[in-house]
Amino acid sequence: MHTNRIHRLESMIVENPRDTFALFALAKEYEKTNNYIKSVELFERLLVIDSNYLGAYYHLAKTYEQIGEVKKALNIYETGISLAIEQNNTHTLSELRNAKMNLEIELS
Repeated sequence: MHTNRIHRLESMIVENPRDTFALFALAKEYEKTNNYIKSVELFERLLVIDSNYLGAYYHLAKTYEQIGEVKKALNIYETGISLAIEQNNTHTLSELRNAKMNLEIELS
């Protein structure tokens, strides 16, 4: 099931390498298959294309957490929090702050 979606999404990206929705969806599919390295690569690529794609910050940071890159996760949360404040997106701001706080509690 995941393989079919992955192939379809990869085809979409071949046709349009700047398709942020397809990059996001493909990153999530790889995350579901525990291929966190590929997921990180795709989320990072997405943010290079569109640094305002707010939802990617939460998921990229969570994926960094999965691979033990805690410092990177905290940095991504911070960047996302700043952007959420800038965009006045209170919902995403709350999610990012909570996720960062939970990670910090885990570390203490």
